[in-house]
Amino acid sequence: MRVVIAEDQALLREGLARLFTDAGHEVVASMGAATRLLPAVAGHRPDLVVVDIRMPPSFTDEGARAAREIKETHPEVGVLVLSQHIETAHAVELVTRGGFGYLLKDRVLDVDEFLAAAVRVAAGGSALDPQVVASLLSPRVGGPLAELSEREREVLELMAEGLTNSGIAKRLYLSERTVEAHVRHLLMKLALPEGEDGHRRVLAVLAHLRATQVHY
Repeated sequence: MRVVIAEDQALLREGLARLFTDAGHEVVASMGAATRLLPAVAGHRPDLVVVDIRMPPSFTDEGARAAREIKETHPEVGVLVLSQHIETAHAVELVTRGGFGYLLKDRVLDVDEFLAAAVRVAAGGSALDPQVVASLLSPRVGGPLAELSEREREVLELMAEGLTNSGIAKRLYLSERTVEAHVRHLLMKLALPEGEDGHRRVLAVLAHLRATQVHY
């Protein structure tokens, strides 16, 4: 896997590069400013871009805007956004494109899980931090999630993280058949058709939430 890293904190940038190289991946470019990101993507054609959401010069949403531009101009490139805090302003639009992940920076400490998420995003899948998912999918009175049971909401959150039915079953200590039933019921309640895999279903769910103009 070919990786480009954009992170203004030098120690974290070097640490991320070391994680990828130690795992057998190739870091083809590394930088501390989002302004250099798009030319690097165009020149190196990576499989994955890892970008901090807040970068120079304003430290607001430079990384998120760069992520959107990458998905518009190079939709085949996976984009994994890192953030110190939960900022969901751009997350729904980006996740509906596929090949997108949004993790809080402390998730990097779980190296195996972080690398698994990175590989999943590079392959066109999703990887959303559980805390980000909770913010995106918090039920509102009268909202599309209000009809879901607590267990169905748990299953939906894990779907949004990118887990398959098998992965959800292991996480919740349920049988895979039970998870399939929960998925079928929650998709019916949300008036969404069943997809062929977990990734397609989470894109449908988040696209639905976006269409209903959920505010964050």
